Amino acid sequence: MSAPIPLPSGLVAFVKRDCPTCELVVPVLQQILAQESLTVYTQDDPTFPPGIPAVDDTSLEQSWHHQIETVPTLIRVEGGEERERVLGWQREEWEALTGVPALGAGLPELRPGCGSLSVDPSRAPELLVRFGSSKLHARRVELAALEDEMEAMYARGWSDGLPIVPPTEKRVLAMLEGTSRAPDDVVAVVPPDLVECSVEKVAINAVMAGCKPEYLPVVLAAVEAACTDRFNMHGVIATTMGVGPIVVVNGPIRRAIGMNSGMNVLGQGNRANATIGRALQLVVRNVGGGRPGEVDRATYGNPGKLGFCFAEDEESSPWGPLSADLGAEPGTSTVTVFAGEGPRNVIDQRSREPMSLARSLAATLRTVQHPKLAIGYDAMLVIGPEHARVLKEAGWSKEQLIEKLTELLTIPGEEMMRGVDEIAEGMPESFRSQPVTKFRPGGLLVVHCGGSAGLFSAIIGGWASGPKGSQPVVQEIRP
Repeated sequence: MSAPIPLPSGLVAFVKRDCPTCELVVPVLQQILAQESLTVYTQDDPTFPPGIPAVDDTSLEQSWHHQIETVPTLIRVEGGEERERVLGWQREEWEALTGVPALGAGLPELRPGCGSLSVDPSRAPELLVRFGSSKLHARRVELAALEDEMEAMYARGWSDGLPIVPPTEKRVLAMLEGTSRAPDDVVAVVPPDLVECSVEKVAINAVMAGCKPEYLPVVLAAVEAACTDRFNMHGVIATTMGVGPIVVVNGPIRRAIGMNSGMNVLGQGNRANATIGRALQLVVRNVGGGRPGEVDRATYGNPGKLGFCFAEDEESSPWGPLSADLGAEPGTSTVTVFAGEGPRNVIDQRSREPMSLARSLAATLRTVQHPKLAIGYDAMLVIGPEHARVLKEAGWSKEQLIEKLTELLTIPGEEMMRGVDEIAEGMPESFRSQPVTKFRPGGLLVVHCGGSAGLFSAIIGGWASGPKGSQPVVQEIRP
C-alpha cells in the first residue's frame, strides 16, 4: 500500500468530468480560486475542470486514501488534517466552508453529486488490493501455474474435509472491511499450540469458511470466547469425547446478518449459521494446530465439529435470552460458546401441562452421556416454540423450569451406583448415601429456538463441566 500524500492546506476539491454536478460547479471553483487557496483533484480527465490547474488523480490513489464517496467533495484542510467536508453542491454549506459569499449566482441552491470512481463496484476491489494490501502481513503462498487451487489447499492441510474458498488478497481485504479492528490486533492465543492469532488470520479463515464480511465481528468474538481458560479449548480438542465448540448468538446482530433461529435452526441451509461456526473450527485447526488424529483425539467426534452455530429466537421467547442468564446486558449482541456434542430430539406431543412436559424433559436429560453418571457433564436444553407455549401458558418462568428439572433430576444415590441394574458404569460408592443431582448448579442452560410446528425440543449434551473441564463463556460482539 502506498502511503497517502497529505492533502495541502486550504480548500481541496475532488471532481470528475463525467458528473453533471461537477460540470455545474466549475464557475464556483473558479470563483473560489480567485479568493482562496484551492487544490482540485480530477478523477477521470486531467484537463478538467477547464481553466483550473488540477492534480491528476486518474489512478484514484488520493480519492481512495481520503475516502471520497461522492463528487464533488469540498474539503477544508488545516496543517495536513481534514477539518470539514461537504458532499455535492449545497450553496449555503459551500459558503460556510469557504468563507466566500454569493457563490454560484444563478445556480440552483443544491444539487446532489455523483458516485466517486474510487467506490465504483467495478473498481473498488482492485483499488483495495493496490492501495490496501500492505495491511496484510500473513505469508503469501505461491501456487504453480498448473496447481488446482482446491487440491493445493487440501494438500496443505488447510481444509476440514470440505472445499474451502481460496483466501486471495482481494477476498481477505474485503473480509477485513467487516470490522473496525486493525488487521494486526491480536484476538487470542489459540490452543493447542498457543499461537497468537491476529484479526487478519481470523479473516483468512473466515474467507476459507465462506463467511461474508459482516459475519467477521461474530467470528472474532467466538474466537475470543473459545480461547479463554474458562472454556478450555485445549481440553475440548484433546478429549476422546465427541464434543466441540457450539456458538449461540444473541442480540440485534442476529437479524442484521440474517441468522436462522427458526425452522431447521440446528441444520443446514443458512449461510451465517453454517460459516461462522466453521470459521471458528478452521482457526482452531489452521492457527492453533487442532487437527483430528493429532491433538484432536475424539473417538467419534460429531458432525457439529465442522461448525455448530445458531441464533436464539428472542422475539417469540417467553423468557430472557441465554446471554442475559450468563451475565450479559439484555439487548447486547453476544456469542456464547458451549462445549457440546450433537443434538438429540425430545419428542413429547401429548403434554399440555408443564409438569408432564418437565418430566419428559427430565427423563431425556438424565441420559446425557449416561443415565447413571451425574455432576460431571453440563447440558444445553433447546426449547422449541410449541413446548415453550405450554410453559408460557402455565406461567412458568425459565427459573421455575430449571428449578423443577433440577428437582426431578435429583436421584437417590443407591440408584446411581456402579453395578446397580447389572450395569457396571455408574457413580462411585461414596455417593450411595446421598441424593445425586444430574447437573451442577448453573450446568443446565436453556435456550429458545426452532420451527413453529412440532412439539419438540432438543438436548445438547456437554463435556466435563466446571473448573476442571469447560464452562460456557459469553462474549460481547464488537464491530
